[in-house]
Amino acid sequence: MTTWTPICRVDDIPRLGARRVARAQGLDVAIFRSADDQIFALLDSCPHKGGPLSQGIVFGTSVACPLHNWTIGLCTGQAAAPDEGCTPKFAVKVAEGVVYLDADELATVGTDLVRPVAGPVRRVVAA
Repeated sequence: MTTWTPICRVDDIPRLGARRVARAQGLDVAIFRSADDQIFALLDSCPHKGGPLSQGIVFGTSVACPLHNWTIGLCTGQAAAPDEGCTPKFAVKVAEGVVYLDADELATVGTDLVRPVAGPVRRVVAA
């Protein structure tokens, strides 16, 4: 039996936009809203270079990654050809205007992943 966790109201997500759901562990989850109010949820990471999909442009049932313009299907998380790769999707339920995500998926999917760091990293050594 699925346990659903309330996340936000549908109206809290801009049409053709997204909202990030921070988690204690792992990468955030991105919740998307299409022009016709369909709601989708994907791990907030492009399968190409880990770009934040929540910052991409939503069109139809796809999102364009803000880093390299890969098109990712919101229904499946699959990259559109000729690109290859897939980002995990999350089960979504909408009831009475409230968006819910599967609690088990929130606790397990992508919790071992971290966002890649771009550019050189300077490590600070404590004295």
